[in-house]
Amino acid sequence: MSVSVRIPTILRSYTSDQAVVELEPSVATLQGVIDALEAAAPGIAQRLLQDTGELRRFINVYINDDDVRFIDGLNSATPDGVQVSIVPAVAGG
Repeated sequence: MSVSVRIPTILRSYTSDQAVVELEPSVATLQGVIDALEAAAPGIAQRLLQDTGELRRFINVYINDDDVRFIDGLNSATPDGVQVSIVPAVAGG
């Protein structure tokens, strides 16, 4: 099972400047993808998750085009071939 994860510029220091990381998570959920990403890029999960284990408020994660907050959060299914996009929120005025 392969999943592509799009990494935003701000987090690429964890992935040796790779914009896309191909993973084979052991569990077909977003949590499994984050666990596999952490194994491949140590320290990145701390930037994505709060101490409680929930997604950080200002990090948006999409599976294909669907916001995981409106699906099943970290339990959202990540079947073979999907693309996970990590998008930090941008604010300004």
